[in-house]
Amino acid sequence: MSVRRTILAISGASVLALAACSDSENPILMHAASQERGPDEFGILPTKPLEMPDSLSELPPPNPGGANRVDPQPRADVARALGGNPAAAVAPGTADGGIVNHASRFGREEGIRDQLASEDLEFRRRNQGRLLERLFSVNVYHRAYEFMWLDKYAELERWRRAGVRTPSAPPEPE
Repeated sequence: MSVRRTILAISGASVLALAACSDSENPILMHAASQERGPDEFGILPTKPLEMPDSLSELPPPNPGGANRVDPQPRADVARALGGNPAAAVAPGTADGGIVNHASRFGREEGIRDQLASEDLEFRRRNQGRLLERLFSVNVYHRAYEFMWLDKYAELERWRRAGVRTPSAPPEPE
């Protein structure tokens, strides 16, 4: 009988020791296969082709660390394509100013990012999975946030009942 208790005590101590090996203070819900951060392949944009100006005096002065003439400027390209002023699209402080002003038209809280980050951290601490899920790095993200998911078909039906046309909505699942 004492051998059985010894085995149970040793196995219980090993499980607790393994559970204590976590080095993360903040619980992680989504376990990616690799924690390494490599280059972002979507962040690499091709440059415009190099061109020789008619006169070398047209070249701007060197600007180390600044923008290059062949660097992509998507905001200016969109403004130019839509007939707007490309210089206004890339002016400092105007890039997202209209969106920010529209979103904050009813007011905004100054510390909202810190508040949301602390609330999410507390939520992740409460929902970090069971002991064996944490031990074997089982993904608990979907189960933890499942109650927040939007049922797209129920929402589609709600809008249709309200009389809103939804011509691009997918058909009902069979």
